[in-house]
Amino acid sequence: MNITATAHKWERGWELHLDGDPATQVATLDKAEQQIRDYLDTVDPGTDHSSWNVTIVPEIGALYEEVTEARAATEQATAANTAAAARARAAARHLREAGFSVTDSAAILGVSRGRVSQLIAG
Repeated sequence: MNITATAHKWERGWELHLDGDPATQVATLDKAEQQIRDYLDTVDPGTDHSSWNVTIVPEIGALYEEVTEARAATEQATAANTAAAARARAAARHLREAGFSVTDSAAILGVSRGRVSQLIAG
């Protein structure tokens, strides 16, 4: 089950809303997901909420878009880094398979000899 709570900042922390209604409060956002589960356990004790996917959306105005864009850029950079690592491993392997020495492969790739060995082993 998926549930989304909005978090509204106030002087003592965050007020957590479900379906637009205030539900509970928490001092810091890192505790909000568990606080929502605890709240749901209180109002519906017959249901196990431990496996529910709880999403907390902080109401931070225009900053939310900036944060969302930064997260997306980080995810893209991580994916690009993963792809680049795979290409570097393949290039190192192909250089060695083509008969280039570790030293020459390192010079061609612009990395150390030890890194070439790591790339081939990985």
